[in-house]
Amino acid sequence: MDSLIAMGDAVGPVGKKRKTYHTPSDPGSSKKTQKSQSDRTYQSIQKRTSVPKSLQTAVPEENVKSYKHIANKKLRTELSRQSEYAAQSKALLQDAEMLLTGEVGMMEVEGELDRTWRVSQADITESAGQEASRGRREWKLDGGPYRSRYTRNGRQQGHVATFDWQEGTLHTELQLQETCRDITFLHDHSHFAVAQKKYVFIYDRDGVELHCLKAHIEPTRLEFLPYHWLLASVGNAGYLKYQDTSTGQLLCEHRTKLGACTTMTQNLHNAVIHLGHQNGTVTLWTPNLPHPAVQLLAHLGPVASVSMDPSQGGRYMATAGKDSTVKVWDCRNWKGAVREWTARGGYAELEWSQKGALAVASGGSINVYSRPSIHTPLHTNAQPPLYMTHPIPHRPLTSVRFAPFFDILTIGHSAGLSSILVPGAGEPNFDSTEADPFENRKARREKEVKALLDKIQPDMITLDPELVGSLAPPQNLTTETTFDGKPSVETPFARLPRMERLKVQGKADDTEVVSEGEDEPGLPADPESKMKRKEEREKRKMRGKGKSLKRYLRKQRKNVIDPTAVAIRKKLEKQKEEKRRAKELAANGGVDTRKPSALDRFKQKS
Repeated sequence: MDSLIAMGDAVGPVGKKRKTYHTPSDPGSSKKTQKSQSDRTYQSIQKRTSVPKSLQTAVPEENVKSYKHIANKKLRTELSRQSEYAAQSKALLQDAEMLLTGEVGMMEVEGELDRTWRVSQADITESAGQEASRGRREWKLDGGPYRSRYTRNGRQQGHVATFDWQEGTLHTELQLQETCRDITFLHDHSHFAVAQKKYVFIYDRDGVELHCLKAHIEPTRLEFLPYHWLLASVGNAGYLKYQDTSTGQLLCEHRTKLGACTTMTQNLHNAVIHLGHQNGTVTLWTPNLPHPAVQLLAHLGPVASVSMDPSQGGRYMATAGKDSTVKVWDCRNWKGAVREWTARGGYAELEWSQKGALAVASGGSINVYSRPSIHTPLHTNAQPPLYMTHPIPHRPLTSVRFAPFFDILTIGHSAGLSSILVPGAGEPNFDSTEADPFENRKARREKEVKALLDKIQPDMITLDPELVGSLAPPQNLTTETTFDGKPSVETPFARLPRMERLKVQGKADDTEVVSEGEDEPGLPADPESKMKRKEEREKRKMRGKGKSLKRYLRKQRKNVIDPTAVAIRKKLEKQKEEKRRAKELAANGGVDTRKPSALDRFKQKS
């Protein structure tokens, strides 16, 4: 094969060349040069190929930040190495984007009068491939209504019976003989939690009960934070509780003070819990705050469903209320709803897909809206353009879930579960380090260990996740100051006077009164006058504090209204007022300058 490549790239006939002799400075370089000149395969490939950036060890120097100004050699070397790694990571990221060959397939119509919502599920199943058409299924189950949940890689589905929906393998099926309100998988499909009538129970893949979380009383909704290993629950008692599933510790519990809650979701971008309450408010919670970070009045009636858009970095939130309205909010500002329309058939269940498609289940139909129409601000109550619809006769529709990395939407209703195809809803390119739909047992174990090592502390959950890890702005530690006409000098901030520090911080108040410990302007600054003024201030400070009546009042200072103390204070105020009046009369030569009043006749003459 090598000779074939060499012959194919030969420009001229291969013949004897004239021997030329050079005196090489380095014997090693001479051997390399001769080898590269004699190897025609290497010359042929080198002309038309280049090593990808991901395989290049050397990083261009213009992308690496220099630290030559640092004197410490060890610190300079460490910072340079980190900058080189960061530049190499950026180059690897650019190469990785070239490997994302999957594209999102959306439905398109040929004629101007055709609409995508007129295409039925039978037409989509017939036109789709054999593998994609397997997602259109119906599960007829007794004892409904049902709620469904998928794992992060989209392989497992649960409703107190866990199974692999692609292969049809049943893992476990439980007959608990009591009310089950919600279900969620934990870090993978090997464990799942069920919100039963009284407590939260954790089961393994085979259906064996592992734990009973008695701290979670009458739970209604469950959510699992995968990067923090936290199980969050809210119930009829109105308490939001966080349970650490790696240590088994009850991290915290927040009292919402808004009654029973039946609506909860999480923002995958920043791990903030969103709750919908009976008075129409939506609250945002973090484990490190005892009060809601944001409280929003979203609807005039109870909130029926809340969902977050994962495609836009958690920027958009959709809410549905029992007043039959659906609203889309921009989480960057809460000035008003971006879109608002009325859903037919009563309140709705909402769910966003990985590519930003919004599914609204209301009445007996499923309506799917695609972006960018639902993100475009509109101040009227007009319904956005419909992308797809599908009627379901079974009522009520209790849950809607999109399968990760698949164009499949699962609806839970009173007769079981129904799966429909929604083209363009799933993410075509998956990151195997985050969620791998094709992982085996060994990969799952390695991923579980790595997730435990990379576990994020709950204190780092904030509304703005980019705040964690960012650098504080550099502060001016020295200030140029001038005292007594002397030339300006650089003075450290800690050694500045109080007023100068306030001026640097921008908090100075020009009308501020000079404190007792500072010299007043306009007074002599010699040491004798300073000492005399200090003695006068101390004398004024202690005047009247040694009297027995004042000592009695100081002892009576308590949070109780004592009639005796009140009478004594009134007596002191009266005496103070009489002394002030006597001083005024003495200053005016015994003449009362106060204006006469009509009420003077009712005063008691002393």
